[in-house]
Amino acid sequence: MELKFILEPLLFSAQKPMTAKELRDILATAATAEEAHESAKPFKKTKEDDVTAALEELAREHETAARSFRLVCVAGAWQFVTQPEFAPWLKALVGVKNRPSRLSQAALETLSIIAYRQPVTRAEVEQVRGVNVDGTMQTLLERNLVVQSGRAEVVGRPALYSTTPLFLEYFGLRGLEDLPAADELRRIPVERPPAPVTADAGLATVPPEQLQLDEAEKSKSEESPATPSESSAAV
Repeated sequence: MELKFILEPLLFSAQKPMTAKELRDILATAATAEEAHESAKPFKKTKEDDVTAALEELAREHETAARSFRLVCVAGAWQFVTQPEFAPWLKALVGVKNRPSRLSQAALETLSIIAYRQPVTRAEVEQVRGVNVDGTMQTLLERNLVVQSGRAEVVGRPALYSTTPLFLEYFGLRGLEDLPAADELRRIPVERPPAPVTADAGLATVPPEQLQLDEAEKSKSEESPATPSESSAAV
């Protein structure tokens, strides 16, 4: 039995999109079950790459057959979806679900900058857009299209933002590599704050109070008059 013919009914029966890893784990579970059928055992050690290759072949076959549905990979998970032209009849069958309001132009522009330059700070986004993005960023965070993914290693350690798997689902992308080319957007220069001052390379950042103490001592030494011995030495 071919692997693709096993994966097809699994995806039809699944209640959610499934990743290649999840499908591979099902194959292993079926092969090790007490009542495992002989036909399941050969697929016990199926590799994830083999599952992906079988899914891609299955997707091509469905596309060639021009059926009313197709197999797609969105945000790293595979699922069967109906062709767009059959939407009127499906809406009549299941009704129309309430969907979140569409993103504004400002939100789309901000989201594009984050998608192509991630991880990126809010200040960097504002440099590219040229306007304040506080409200827009809050909207994207609330919609779970963007998430805080870390902190930049610069003064103040501002938050870094990246897109989420829901972003891929929203735009029907398999992964970030499927984003349309936007080299010009990636090349726009932005200025980052300097890295935190350190006492020595590889050491932790000097505490602010230590920096203030060092600066005070430096100023004091510069203001003190030279002693007679120092003046003689200078001559």
